[in-house]
Amino acid sequence: MRRSVIIGSGSYLPQRIMTNADLSRIVETSDEWIIERTGIRERRIAAEGEKTSDLARESALAALQAAACDASEVDLIVLATSTPDLTFPSTATTVQAQLGIVQGAAFDIQAVCSGFVYALATADNFIKAGQSKCALVIGAETFSRILDWTDRTTCVLFGDGAGAVVMRAEEGTGTNEDRGVLLTMLRSDGRYRDKLYVDGGPSATKTVGHLRMEGREVFKHAVINIADVMEKTIAAAGFKPADIDWFVPHQANRRILEGTARKIGVPEDRVVITLDKHGNTSAASIPLALDTAVRDGRIKRSDLVLLEAMGGGFTWGAALVRW
Repeated sequence: MRRSVIIGSGSYLPQRIMTNADLSRIVETSDEWIIERTGIRERRIAAEGEKTSDLARESALAALQAAACDASEVDLIVLATSTPDLTFPSTATTVQAQLGIVQGAAFDIQAVCSGFVYALATADNFIKAGQSKCALVIGAETFSRILDWTDRTTCVLFGDGAGAVVMRAEEGTGTNEDRGVLLTMLRSDGRYRDKLYVDGGPSATKTVGHLRMEGREVFKHAVINIADVMEKTIAAAGFKPADIDWFVPHQANRRILEGTARKIGVPEDRVVITLDKHGNTSAASIPLALDTAVRDGRIKRSDLVLLEAMGGGFTWGAALVRW
């Protein structure tokens, strides 16, 4: 059967580092308060004039280089973001033009923090259906643009960044020993939209708006929903939690990461955590963490890697990949 094999990863972070101490000069908070509740020590903030497409392009170039793949080979770009450059056209088409790609299709996916898992599943299905041979999947965000910098419950959590992977169609045997995406599972429940949302938009308010969140409610649902979809994904693929080599979760909150890993029985030393340096970069957080672990040598060829995320909507999902 046809498999979507990840042949390269890349990432990009803006130069500006905002520490917890920097935040304490903006809102009433402290380094100790933020670390205790979130595990975050610093985050990156996009420069004035630096757009989501700029971050996405740089991460894509890094992924293409790692894959030894020329941009002319790419026939599909799926870009996950909740902070596009413009209402339209899609940020993916902007990146497509910047990379000099003139064939195939490019479009955005909006599933907030679950965006990269949704984008990966979408590209995987295009490849399986024979509609794409080489896909660029990107998660890119400039969440600093939609934060209320007077709200200490939200502005301390988020940062900007981008990550990308190149996926190529390869023939597999149809067994769990194949390299590539083995299984994806996506979920959503729109009843909880008011727990995590942005209070603006072109149709509703004619404004961009700011991020709003009920932290305790999100935490409660996150651990339950993520653990459930992870367990079902592992089981549906014919594995057990002990078989997972690396768990690469959405980097939302250290307590959520630890609680989820503990709930399904994944040891802490198999969890990739970049939250302390990046903060929550929404759709960019999984590919950023993934690229970090690939480049430092933790994730190696044939490793079984589990990705998961939950975001506003609520949306959530998981992907199981043989590296």
